[in-house]
Amino acid sequence: MQTILFILNDPPYGTERSYNALRLAVTLAVQPERQVRLFLMADAVLCAKSGQKVPAGYYNIETMLAKVAQRGEVALCGTCMDARGLQDTELMPGCRRSTMVELAQWTGQADKVLVF
Repeated sequence: MQTILFILNDPPYGTERSYNALRLAVTLAVQPERQVRLFLMADAVLCAKSGQKVPAGYYNIETMLAKVAQRGEVALCGTCMDARGLQDTELMPGCRRSTMVELAQWTGQADKVLVF
């Protein structure tokens, strides 16, 4: 099985980097021969905030991230969460606080690392 690690840095809205990363991650996560891991850091930790409400017709990062979380792993930089006042209780299901130590482990285990 091929392991692909995505590292996201940009906020959920305002740029399209996280959106495009999640489009690719969702597409790869449905392939049974691939394991997808997402590590959210910097402003990207806000992608995992539950209860996102966007205008009709606009993409919803929470919905996209949920698709990846169902088939893969989603972890968030705890330091980045703290800097933004994001509490563990505000995270959507399937997403969890993590550390740079785990990111280092995931990076070493990954066949491919994609940074957005």
